[in-house]
Amino acid sequence: MKASFFLGKQNLNRNLLVLIVLIFGVLSALYVNYFIAETKIGDAYHYGLWSLLPAFITIFLSWLTREPLTALLSGIAIGAFMMGPYDLRDQILLPAMAQTGTAGLLLLYLWLLGGLLGIWSKTGAAQAFADYMIKHFVRGQRSAKLVAWFLGVLFFQGGTMSTVLVGTTVRPLADKAGISHEEMSYIVDSTASPIAIVIAFNAWPAYIQALIFVPGVTFLATETDRLAFFFAAVPFSFYGIIAVIGTLLLSLNITKFSGKRIRDAHVRAATTGELDAPDAKPLSAKKLQTSDVPQGYSAHVLEFILPLLSLITIAVLTFIFYGIPKINWAFGAALLISAFIALVKGMSLSHLIDGFGNGLKGVVFVSVILILAVTIGAISKQIGGGLYLVSLLSEQFPYWLLPVVLQLMAMLIAFSTGTSWGTFAIAFPLAMPLAWAIGQSAGINDPELFMIVCFAAVLNGSVYGDQCSPISDTTILSSMTTGCDMMDHVKSQIVPATYASILAAVLWTLTVVFFA
Repeated sequence: MKASFFLGKQNLNRNLLVLIVLIFGVLSALYVNYFIAETKIGDAYHYGLWSLLPAFITIFLSWLTREPLTALLSGIAIGAFMMGPYDLRDQILLPAMAQTGTAGLLLLYLWLLGGLLGIWSKTGAAQAFADYMIKHFVRGQRSAKLVAWFLGVLFFQGGTMSTVLVGTTVRPLADKAGISHEEMSYIVDSTASPIAIVIAFNAWPAYIQALIFVPGVTFLATETDRLAFFFAAVPFSFYGIIAVIGTLLLSLNITKFSGKRIRDAHVRAATTGELDAPDAKPLSAKKLQTSDVPQGYSAHVLEFILPLLSLITIAVLTFIFYGIPKINWAFGAALLISAFIALVKGMSLSHLIDGFGNGLKGVVFVSVILILAVTIGAISKQIGGGLYLVSLLSEQFPYWLLPVVLQLMAMLIAFSTGTSWGTFAIAFPLAMPLAWAIGQSAGINDPELFMIVCFAAVLNGSVYGDQCSPISDTTILSSMTTGCDMMDHVKSQIVPATYASILAAVLWTLTVVFFA
């Protein structure tokens, strides 16, 4: 009775704090709308420090309430009040959903991914794969985590594609091996974008090279020069390299550098068998965590492997021929192959449709969160959150400090907007000319090396911020596909990721001081 009263009082205090934060956010947004003048920079604008308000409210409420839906809606509402349109449905949410990118997210993660997971749950294919791997390859937690790490390295396209592929593949065998969801979500997330900037044979260089042109800089003059510059910077992607090594150490059960939360989760899973914390609220639906195989149907491991191989093959081939992996094609083919095999083996169409429908139901909540995350990111960009952070760099400072300043700037932009690629578009066109100007004024002996280090700092800082942000699609998807509570994933991952970013900052500074 006493404990119940204490918990009730604690919840009441938390609710009161949430209400205070929301009132402060709304009043502040209205104040900005009516009384704060825009600061124009070209065609864009910002409201100074106030431009960070929607992202700050969203992130703060995510940590406070552990309810991403409430936090995202609050941030979107406050951003809308700042910009003027008060009709959230018609002027904010519906236009955001009508965007091609948002529709693509719905198609991929609601219909294709949800349907595929639902069919695998109905046929028992995922469980058959887990049983096969445990019988022939996995001998315990260490080998299961090594399989996850290897797949993360293998799917080096990065971003959402890697997160979904690896998380979906390793979830059943990881659960079977008794690995905590915090550990698995960290491995999946930290071998997604970090590996994409280390093994950069993907769409990243082609996109980024267009953002780093600086007039008068010969080694950035042509597209070929800029691509060569990108690959020259790969050995200096210290954060990406350290993050991938850190997940390898965790896969080998070396948890010294993983932070207290991951160590505690590791001990909890090993001693009690509990894969989640007692108060966890996993994103994935429970109906997708267990098989619901019709009586008389026997799953075969190939029902998991063949769709997965088709998925990987189509993604890789379309990247080779089109320059970008066609993720929807890959998941669509995997879904059709899974359905075809099930029907050929004798599963009734009604059972198959039932599995597909359960899959859709299981990912509806996550799909809504993804759409809201995209919306809040767009709002933050529109009101100039990233632009304001970049504008803080207008003052001169020692050249050797610039890489760390650029890293922190990129981290803040990506963390507050939930996107690394969006951060690239904001930061690189301003950071690269700034780096060149400071390098020239400082009389650096090797200006190209200095530019490479500054470039790597922005690139890696963006990846860190995106990876750790609670409003990032990769954060949400790595939590969903591994069955982890999203805020447990955020809180446990941010510690080892910060260790890696600090070490990277030291290495960039030493490189500039001693070699540039």
